[in-house]
Amino acid sequence: MSQNYTDSNSQLVTTDLYQELPTNGTHYAESLPQDAHKLEHLEPQKVIPTLLANDRHPHLTVAEAIAQMLVNMGICSAFGIAGGAMASLWNALSNSQMQVLNFRHEAGAAFAAVEAYFASDRPTVVFTTAGPGITNALTGLFAARGEGAKVILLSACTSAPQRGRWAIQETSSYTLPSGGIFTSGALFNYAITVESAAQLPQIFRKLALGLAQPGGFVAHISIPTAVQTSLVEGISWPQLDVDAYRITAQTEKVAKSAELLFSEPFAIWVGFGARDAADEIYALAERTGAAVMCSPRGKGIFPEDHPQFVGVTGLGGDASVITYMEKYPPARTLVLGTRLGEPTSFWSPTMVPKKGFVHVDIDPEVPGVAYPHAQTFSIQSDIKAYLQELLEHLPEVPFATELLPNPQPEPIEAAPDYPVRPEVLMAAIQKIVVEGSDAVVLAECGNSFTWSTHCLRFTEPNRYRVSTGVGAMGHAATGVVGAAQARKGKAVAIVGDGAMLMNNEISTAVKYQIPAVWIVLNDARYNMCHQGMKILGLKGADAEIPATNFAMIARGMGAEGVGVTRESDLEAALQQAIASEVPFVVDVVIDPDRPAPSGGRNKSLAAQGVKANGSNIVKTPAKQVSFPLV
Repeated sequence: MSQNYTDSNSQLVTTDLYQELPTNGTHYAESLPQDAHKLEHLEPQKVIPTLLANDRHPHLTVAEAIAQMLVNMGICSAFGIAGGAMASLWNALSNSQMQVLNFRHEAGAAFAAVEAYFASDRPTVVFTTAGPGITNALTGLFAARGEGAKVILLSACTSAPQRGRWAIQETSSYTLPSGGIFTSGALFNYAITVESAAQLPQIFRKLALGLAQPGGFVAHISIPTAVQTSLVEGISWPQLDVDAYRITAQTEKVAKSAELLFSEPFAIWVGFGARDAADEIYALAERTGAAVMCSPRGKGIFPEDHPQFVGVTGLGGDASVITYMEKYPPARTLVLGTRLGEPTSFWSPTMVPKKGFVHVDIDPEVPGVAYPHAQTFSIQSDIKAYLQELLEHLPEVPFATELLPNPQPEPIEAAPDYPVRPEVLMAAIQKIVVEGSDAVVLAECGNSFTWSTHCLRFTEPNRYRVSTGVGAMGHAATGVVGAAQARKGKAVAIVGDGAMLMNNEISTAVKYQIPAVWIVLNDARYNMCHQGMKILGLKGADAEIPATNFAMIARGMGAEGVGVTRESDLEAALQQAIASEVPFVVDVVIDPDRPAPSGGRNKSLAAQGVKANGSNIVKTPAKQVSFPLV
């Protein structure tokens, strides 16, 4: 019989269930129950409530059973594109309590599902048909895994009798590699093909446990066409009331980290994984006087207008961070919920304190990876739980607060009204969107990312979203639809013209009257590539795009759209977009030659071996302020 426990919140877990979860190198629960101390205050419990119910559903199909169980798990939205191979599954989803949103491309549906999860903190579903339906969705699902979302892919595949016989869009081991797509691994935490209704109780059990784990969980359930319509008979359905649980650190490790941090001045480096601990981070900073910096994904978790905020690190970051590290170096840095990868640190040695890091993350493999030669005291824990315990170790007398360098907006000089300078556009977005509304802001990869991250300032968490790990073009251009749908309110995407041409879901937003807003930086280029190649001294590559009227395209799809060519028209256009109750595109013709704050990225590429063919290396312009340039 399995050993059961309850934590301090009376949340019951069954330890042998965790051992059966699919695992890989980044799975957070893989060491249970041997490391059962990481579950909060566990105490033995005699009751075993995880029994199967005796309800029978003789007329329920597999497709209907799957839809019903997903609803029971709290999933209320499904994003995807249907096809003949998954007609029965599509029908079952459409007749369930889930809202089913039919997109124009599977990648867009997957990106929207990711952002819907982060906007609502509820797991989402992506559905696709066989063959290209699955492969089209993989990029968005790759982003889901990298971003830490909870998303379940439901796909169709070829039925067993037809495999190997050239069925339409055949999806089997004859046509697609099964490893990694239909099996658990780097892409999916859990993946399985349903060959029989008898598998469903165990599949639902695995999904429920996966959704309860801390961090992300991405699963793939593939159902052959014939199996979708087969009846579910003689099966007992699991009643899985699995509460989410938190991983907590050993008490002695928290005490040791307090000793290391509170003995000398320290800094706090905040990442996206700390987004649920904003209050605790604020309290720690206020009581200790510690300098606070954040990753691009961590913007707003600690108020960017606070006098102890020294800036954003990484791509599009602030020069004030380097000023702080060089002039007021901390003895140690407390790292909370960030991998410290290239987009966050550029692996700059300047960011390594003399006595190293105290690095807290729910993934035990994260601490020490980005800076393998730096001294690192690693703690596996939920960030909020760790900080709540750390705050109990604060000295009675508050630390003295020093005057710290803060990010300073670059002055905007007078200039002709046309074309629009990107920094002027960002100032208008700050005023109308960030400060004048409660909209969530998503920034696309490329120069949109660097301008937005560098110029916009947020004072509360969960208002800014960027993808730094995968960084797929089209993520924000399509994800904005999922964010607006999930929060039932405004979401604004700052995107480039290249991303809008690659993948957008304006038509989907129009169909469901989702109030998404697109602000397009229209410069007729893949401009991060264009500017980056020029800075690196690489010549001859073509990054030009024919000029496009996105406002006209928007109106042609049934949305509203306005074109902006003059800086004096920006605020009025943005106010119109925020006030609109329908999808809206603001098409801004920007100056393509304004250097984006991406010098740090270019220096990182150069350090990794990207060189010009000749000796004429173009130096990064001095006006660029992206760290670690200065």
